Amino acid sequence: QLQLVESGGGLVQPGGSLRLSCAASGFTLGYYGIGWFRRAPGKEREGVSCISGIGGSTNYADSVKGRFTISRDNAKNTVYLQMNSLRPEDTAVYYCAAGLKSRYCGFQSPEFGSWGQGTQVTVSS
Repeated sequence: QLQLVESGGGLVQPGGSLRLSCAASGFTLGYYGIGWFRRAPGKEREGVSCISGIGGSTNYADSVKGRFTISRDNAKNTVYLQMNSLRPEDTAVYYCAAGLKSRYCGFQSPEFGSWGQGTQVTVSS
């Protein structure tokens, strides 16, 4: 059984920061690419960031580039998403997903086989 659990969401002011965690069980996270996605109310799910299971290559959506940083701690079987300079448009439920290919780092949903239940991020003054 593969399981991903997101945590770290909450309510922050514009310009604030949050660090999201994606903890894996049932598989060794370091062997898989991990993607962070988000879905805002009334909007389609979009890719935010990803990190490959081999080599640690990363990608970011243009909307978060320079503000968000993805990282992994294989000892803790956890991937993180550090979010800085948050904007109201970052408000969404954030999901992590495990890729089906260890070298994959992108935002195509069919490339991911396991998804967490999401954590809410709200950016508001």
